[in-house]
Amino acid sequence: MALSSKASTTWKGNLFQGSGTTTMDSSGLGTFDVTWKARTEEDRARTNPEELIAAAHATCFSMAFSNELDQNGTPPTQLDTSAEVTFSTEGGAHISGVHLTVNAQIEGISEEDFQRIAEAAKVGCPVSKALAGTEITLTASLV
Repeated sequence: MALSSKASTTWKGNLFQGSGTTTMDSSGLGTFDVTWKARTEEDRARTNPEELIAAAHATCFSMAFSNELDQNGTPPTQLDTSAEVTFSTEGGAHISGVHLTVNAQIEGISEEDFQRIAEAAKVGCPVSKALAGTEITLTASLV
């Protein structure tokens, strides 16, 4: 089974003064303003590709981790995951890293198993695989 998801962007103007809108076409959940400034400076009124990647990565990791925990016989009560994607213009524009943070409520799991399964989910998550070549770090805590 394969499912394609679609988003689109309309951009007007040059890179530095221009702006655009990104639309979540598959879900119809919204249209978001995007600018270069939102990638390189504080601009909380607009989004950027890195925030969209962060949302995808936090979601994907949570799904993968939940599945790995369930297969271990220790399904999570709750996973709170964030992803921080760092964009740098030094040495050419690029994503320089991703840091995942998860706080998990799980009954009956050892710290050792928890960390091992969290690391496996980080490596096995499809978004992590798509970001191969980017350093991905993880802080995982049982709460």
